[in-house]
Amino acid sequence: MIFDGHAYTFPSLKGNGEFDTPEQLQRHLQQAIGAHHQPPVNVRDGSPGDNSDLIDMTNWPSLDSLKECNFRTASNGRFEWTANGQDYYKQYFPPLVTDMKYPAERLVAEMDYAGVTKALLHRTPYLGVGNKFISECVSQFPDRLKGLAHVEEWLIAPDPEGSLEKVECAINEGGLSGLHFLPPQMNLYNQSGPWDSPECRTFWDGFAKLGVPVFFSVKERVEPRMDSMLDEIKTLIRWTERYPDVQVVITHGVQWRLFMDETSINFPEEIWAPYQNPNVYQQFLFPIALGAIWEYPMPQVHSAIEECVKRIGADRIMWGTDMPIVMRFWTYKQNIEFIARHCDFLSKEDTDQIMGGTVAKLLGVDWPESGSGHSVTR
Repeated sequence: MIFDGHAYTFPSLKGNGEFDTPEQLQRHLQQAIGAHHQPPVNVRDGSPGDNSDLIDMTNWPSLDSLKECNFRTASNGRFEWTANGQDYYKQYFPPLVTDMKYPAERLVAEMDYAGVTKALLHRTPYLGVGNKFISECVSQFPDRLKGLAHVEEWLIAPDPEGSLEKVECAINEGGLSGLHFLPPQMNLYNQSGPWDSPECRTFWDGFAKLGVPVFFSVKERVEPRMDSMLDEIKTLIRWTERYPDVQVVITHGVQWRLFMDETSINFPEEIWAPYQNPNVYQQFLFPIALGAIWEYPMPQVHSAIEECVKRIGADRIMWGTDMPIVMRFWTYKQNIEFIARHCDFLSKEDTDQIMGGTVAKLLGVDWPESGSGHSVTR
């Protein structure tokens, strides 16, 4: 049995994504696509483009960085813009996202084909900010999908009570299982301070009483990126010290790209400090982070996986995919085989925990114990 700890569904990105207007969603998309490493391509002849007409990368964390270029959501996984009379695109999603939406039934069909039992739906504002759509996905497939709530991170400091009410409603009435919080989204609105500031405490104090986990995207928010990443780790440690009983998942795991060389990943000692709290968990999402650099089955990350298991323990590590976005690199089955077959240095028990047992226990989902005959097949 397999539980994908990090997947997505999303409404049409040609709509408003539960923002007030479609233009607001497009601004979030333009910033996300402009700052992303996928290469720009000239529509006319396939020659390489660049991001300079899409975004000012000297101010990439802010929506103020966006340039007027008729940015638009196209089709077949592409986003397009126009510069100097030429059309350009980025292939952000795999081409199978033909209509620029990914409903629950499409994800579940992929899960059926790959042999995935359950999946946990994550959030990011450029795929929509509302909780209604995710709640509907979960209610459509209650035995297959769990979902995380979201609240606009940039609204928490100015309106902590309203933000808390939105999350409480999503969990208590919408049936969602936790919160996904993305600190870099604050920077889009020029909020550069820490997310554990006094202005946010009313929100966090109320959230801590809900008894559900929080999934933090701990990543760099400003330049220099390494310093910013280490500052975010310090903020996380302060947060967990204030709320030691809240279960915390670091989504996507560590920012692997910051610590890689040509053949491996090498961690500084500072990144292990949050895991001294036994309620802090890690996610493995290597293919979406590094699939553009290292090919399947990516043996370059084996030493990093071994170190994570040794330092954290498999019972606090969960596997995820970033479906469907990861399919621009690997198939769903390859994501499974990467851990289940090619990481043969892992014990059967550790593999079973990583591939489902950890996230199931975190969410209170019934799951067979390792060795019961329902473990991941090697």
